[in-house]
Amino acid sequence: MRVSSQIEAKADLDFGAIRTVLVVDDSRLQRRILVASLKKWGFTVVEADSGEEAIEICKQGLPDLVLSDWVMPGMGGLEFCRAFRALENDQYTYFILLTSKSEKQEVARGLDAGADDFLIKPLEADELRARISAGARILDMQRELSDKNRLIETALSELRLAHDAIDKDLIQARKIQESLVPELYREFGKSRVSLLLKPCGHIGGDLVGMFSPGANRIGFYSIDVSGHGITSAMMTARLGGYLTSQHFDQNVAMEKRFNKFYALLPPEQVAAILNARLMADTGIEEYFTMVYAIVDLRNGHLRMVQAGHPHPLLLRRTGRAEFLGDGGLPIGLLPDVAFQQTETYLQRGDKLLLYSDGFTECRVKNGDLLDEDGLQRMALECLGANSGPEFLDDMFWRLTQGMPPGTGMEDDVSAVFFEYNGN
Repeated sequence: MRVSSQIEAKADLDFGAIRTVLVVDDSRLQRRILVASLKKWGFTVVEADSGEEAIEICKQGLPDLVLSDWVMPGMGGLEFCRAFRALENDQYTYFILLTSKSEKQEVARGLDAGADDFLIKPLEADELRARISAGARILDMQRELSDKNRLIETALSELRLAHDAIDKDLIQARKIQESLVPELYREFGKSRVSLLLKPCGHIGGDLVGMFSPGANRIGFYSIDVSGHGITSAMMTARLGGYLTSQHFDQNVAMEKRFNKFYALLPPEQVAAILNARLMADTGIEEYFTMVYAIVDLRNGHLRMVQAGHPHPLLLRRTGRAEFLGDGGLPIGLLPDVAFQQTETYLQRGDKLLLYSDGFTECRVKNGDLLDEDGLQRMALECLGANSGPEFLDDMFWRLTQGMPPGTGMEDDVSAVFFEYNGN
């Protein structure tokens, strides 16, 4: 091997990540020439006269750069390169084979063995320096990338821990939210109310409920808080306290009369009370839509308020279906809103469906929204063989089965199903 006299370069050259070089050559003279020149460039140099010795050295610690002869007795350069790459280590080492072979087939064999570059003997100083500099740039980028990956892995590990903690909290929050709806089905004489509540995540912004302060009178509601997630769920928890079915003295939809019994307030008055409470709370940007209805079971007299919520679907016993209400403004948007009451009379066998827009704004397989017409068709189909909770379960099943393939719920889905059969 001959190294040109031009190899006498400045010792203060910056070769980046390359600090330690392993020279592997069975020729002591060629090693001495290379070692002397590399040391002048500022490298720490380790020598080996065979591939076997080089492997043992590398097991103790990897160099930054390997310069290995191709042809050596025993373990040749290709075999050494394969064995070197098989060593387990996170640090990458740049490997240059020194050879007199220049055929493309031989170069391909070297690349397949794990070599990064080749130098054709006799060596020229400028080319040697350029190849080492190129290797240094690659190592610099690789190690910079490794450092960034370690930072990312550390950050991901911390995020996983945080996610697990949040996930546990959300699971507990879902249990608390489920407690706001202690029963999904209840009979009131011959009539009954069934509830459906399906959040699209751990927790949701929909709320349904029912209560009865005494015989023959019941109230039920469907609420959809703006937004999704934790903020909306916190609002539903608050509303669940306002419309509690267990503590009548805290329920804003009732008032105690003659210090003996509770009576249901008119629906439009309940909406106004809730609106005033939300508007009085500074810093709250959420609002909600609602349908709240009360029924006198003795005569089927239905009174309800619709505050921006989807129109309730009245399913007459005759098979006719109609939507009730005039829309109205959501609760919590504007102060001093006048909410309007809708009244009608139910006949025995009539049914009323309150639902959130998670039904009507759900996309079906053709990409369109289910909308009110689709909801009405679905309700009439489900009504044929189902009643009570089974009707709502069938509605929800059909809704999910009709979604485009590979999609899931994009919004919370909830409903109240009232079946009137007198008192």
